Amino acid sequence: MKTWIAYCATVSFIVLTTVGHPSAGVASDATEIMQQSQAAFFEAGQDLKARIKMTLMTREGQQRLRELTMLRKNFPAGGQKYFLYFHSPADVSGTIFMVYKYPVKDDDRWLFIPALNLVQRVAARDSRSSFVGSDFSYEDVSGRDVEADIHQVLRTEALGSRQTVVIESVPTREADYAKKVSWIDQVTFLPLKEEYYDVQGALYKVFTADEIRDVQGLPTATKRTMTNVKTGHKTEVVLDAVAYNVGLGDEIFTERALRRPPEKWLK
Repeated sequence: MKTWIAYCATVSFIVLTTVGHPSAGVASDATEIMQQSQAAFFEAGQDLKARIKMTLMTREGQQRLRELTMLRKNFPAGGQKYFLYFHSPADVSGTIFMVYKYPVKDDDRWLFIPALNLVQRVAARDSRSSFVGSDFSYEDVSGRDVEADIHQVLRTEALGSRQTVVIESVPTREADYAKKVSWIDQVTFLPLKEEYYDVQGALYKVFTADEIRDVQGLPTATKRTMTNVKTGHKTEVVLDAVAYNVGLGDEIFTERALRRPPEKWLK
């Protein structure tokens, strides 16, 4: 705990003393903060089990609800495995999305379609497409490599009651945005807000962490929203029954498990 507090204090000092004076050092510090944010948002605990309600909402207020279970396990040497099982509605029930996320190369992704009894590989170029019709991309679900962007601290500012570091990220590899601006909580390092801009410089997508709860001592964004500014469509994700360090085995994250999912973990 003392180490965590010391790290937070160090990063806060770095940011406060370098904002307004861009340099190679600032860029390096921004990358550090984004790595810490990635760890806090996507990698907390050794593993994770959560029941998720995903609500797709149109500008006119029409809603579609999807329920799924997310299982996630960290690799000992870095990277992660994800297993997402859809419970409802009927047209996606039994659909499974599995990801092997690697630190320095393209992720492996699989999609199981029960109606066809088909396991389909998701190509790396498709990682930026819509995740099952939502406003989140496949990449939004499992995270983007921090090293795939160049990061720079813009400023510090309050966002509601929280103090944040505002960081601009410009991709060096293919992305669905030309620029992203992130508001990172100085205490938890969770991303509280992200704005995505297209090649014309227009804002087109906004992410917000709407509710943060302490789960087993780990700050967790239990309610998240992605809004398409241009269409007015948005997707709200609520994490329920969240549990860390539950002891997920490697046998869950296999192609065999796509056709024979681990029922004990999906209840």
